[in-house]
Amino acid sequence: MTVVSEVRRREVIDALRRGTVPQNGLDLLAVGLERFDTAMGDDLATVARGGAAFHAVRGEYGAGKTFFARWLAEHAKRRGLATSEIQISETETPLHRLETVYRRLTERLATATHRPSALRAVVDSWLYTLEEQVLEAGEVEADDQAGLAVAVDALLEQRLAEVARTTPAFAAALRGYRQAVDAGDSATAEAIIAWLGGQKSVAASARRAAGVRGDLDHFAALGFLEGLLAVLRDCGHPGLLLVLDETETLQRVRGDVREKGLNALRQLLDEIDAGRFPGLFLILTGTPAFFDGQQGVQRLPPLAQRLATDFTTDARFDSPRAVQLRLPGFDVDRLSELGRKVRDLYVGAARHPDRVTALVDDSYIDVLARALTGELGGRVGVAPRIFLRKLVADVLDRVDDFPDFNPREDYALTVTASELTAGERAVATSAGEVDLDLP
Repeated sequence: MTVVSEVRRREVIDALRRGTVPQNGLDLLAVGLERFDTAMGDDLATVARGGAAFHAVRGEYGAGKTFFARWLAEHAKRRGLATSEIQISETETPLHRLETVYRRLTERLATATHRPSALRAVVDSWLYTLEEQVLEAGEVEADDQAGLAVAVDALLEQRLAEVARTTPAFAAALRGYRQAVDAGDSATAEAIIAWLGGQKSVAASARRAAGVRGDLDHFAALGFLEGLLAVLRDCGHPGLLLVLDETETLQRVRGDVREKGLNALRQLLDEIDAGRFPGLFLILTGTPAFFDGQQGVQRLPPLAQRLATDFTTDARFDSPRAVQLRLPGFDVDRLSELGRKVRDLYVGAARHPDRVTALVDDSYIDVLARALTGELGGRVGVAPRIFLRKLVADVLDRVDDFPDFNPREDYALTVTASELTAGERAVATSAGEVDLDLP
């Protein structure tokens, strides 16, 4: 039996009460992902050894693609990897602008000990590691600051030699950052870190101090990614799980922009296959229409060939090692199973656990799940977020707080349009107020 800490339990329950996906503890809520455990574990081990991995995760709206990616991110962090999740969008993060993708990557960079953005913490840890290695070599005394700085710069150049051949500015910026830190110039150091993260409009004085020019462009972005992976490896993070979420948004952009985005994705996959990014685990998510339709991947035959996966057999026999992973999505039984997991998690922190267990029993959770999904047109994928919010905030909390509250007698489930996201409303059969009578 898994022992759950009070803090972890509260974080998950509080997030569900707000109607959001918990940032941690997703393994406590995972339903139907057991089939991927071994294959994803093998991929994470490959990445940690200096290899690379890639999967495209496909599923309809509500199938759990984002949940899968965050579940995998938790596993990655436990193995010491860094993670970054990016939502692809036409305006904020267009896929064809790799410099923007890289900037979002660094903004969302996280580790097991640092929340986004962890870029500066990672760089500081790396420079500290280099200093320790120089001192361990015994060639420089700890009190010889000038000699230590020269030796660290030399080791820095050595570790980034491969990256510097194509992207010398990355190493130059890191050297400039170290010098600014040593000089106590925090403003310049912060500006150089921003430039390393792909931010625009960095002060010219900071760029001059680092010996770099201009802003990061599309062509240098992959070189910066290569450099970031090298820094991560050297400071104890053997790799990076990078999630490109909602790639199906490419279908809604102009034809020329769509083709540029698809080509950028093809280029990234080719570079992974060529071994340019040791330690990179790339996950992209999208709908079946994106992978199979002429407005998506099929528009670029070389990319379609790289992602080709046979889904003509029964989904039960889908390989969890395939390039594309098909998420079957929720049915009502899985939704009920999820509700029971949440109820049991809640009981562990409840003031009146016996009353919660008795009044919110398995049969009540089944009724609640079936009633809610029925009124949402049977589209179970619409239901999980709103179902869990109702279960926690409207039912479990009230049972625990009020000794005379009985959900079967005192609670009339309602769903209003304002409670649903735009995507949920789009697939729900009713956008008005819905009253549900529970037996």
